[in-house]
Amino acid sequence: MGYRIMHRPWRARKPLYWAMPLELMGIIPLLILFALAQPDAWRTQFWRIGHLYKLNSSPNMLLYAYANFRPLPTVPFVWSSTLTYFNVAISIVALFVLLAKMIATIMKIYYPIFGLIVATALSAVFTVSVYGQAGPDYADPRYPSPTPWYIRKSCDLAIPFNAVKSCHMAKGTFAVTIYLLSIYLFQVGLALWAMWPNKMLDLYEDSDDEDEHSHLSRNRSNSPGGHRKDKGVESVEMTPVTPFEGQQQMPFTPRTQAFHTLDRKLPFRDQYR
Repeated sequence: MGYRIMHRPWRARKPLYWAMPLELMGIIPLLILFALAQPDAWRTQFWRIGHLYKLNSSPNMLLYAYANFRPLPTVPFVWSSTLTYFNVAISIVALFVLLAKMIATIMKIYYPIFGLIVATALSAVFTVSVYGQAGPDYADPRYPSPTPWYIRKSCDLAIPFNAVKSCHMAKGTFAVTIYLLSIYLFQVGLALWAMWPNKMLDLYEDSDDEDEHSHLSRNRSNSPGGHRKDKGVESVEMTPVTPFEGQQQMPFTPRTQAFHTLDRKLPFRDQYR
């Protein structure tokens, strides 16, 4: 057989199985953290705190543009509500994808081509999430910010604003997102390794194919006139043995001998007359 794309086995199944509970351990807390951050638990507050420390732009730039009839500036992606809703959406999608992947693995239909597509798509969306959470803020040229202050600095800056707990949650959200991204990148590498051409994998037959071949051979051997070979020895159907000419085909038991004795007849007298 040549190179197969669809019905192709995994080179190693244990890493595939162990990656699923590790993935679940990251999705559940991330889903909770993203849900808590919705719609604006600490985004605008951190934006304002960073501006007071002259670490990023000000959230009042929209009000300033409205008041002075100026074009609205582009809100940095790190401080936008789009990122918040995007993070919630991808965490829900990741959970459903994981459940579907577990079911497909149990049913033995989760082939490497599907794993490559799923892992690549999830890696892409979580890369966007990581970039958004650690994205730059160059809206104000006076205070350029390559990354948010709560990631590159200590949460002690949030003590005067009673936002230390929120700062730790934001840091934890970013860390769990990176953890999940590393899991998906590992799954991409595992799927690429399985998709790489290999002579042994190309000659491999699925268990379903083997069952089908054995079923067809079993039906062929049980069909009328059919025969089967077992270890080089051919077995054929046995034909019934016919009795000798002139012999009557009658059953003979010990009771038959007793009845013949009572009737004063020998059992085989009539057969040899």
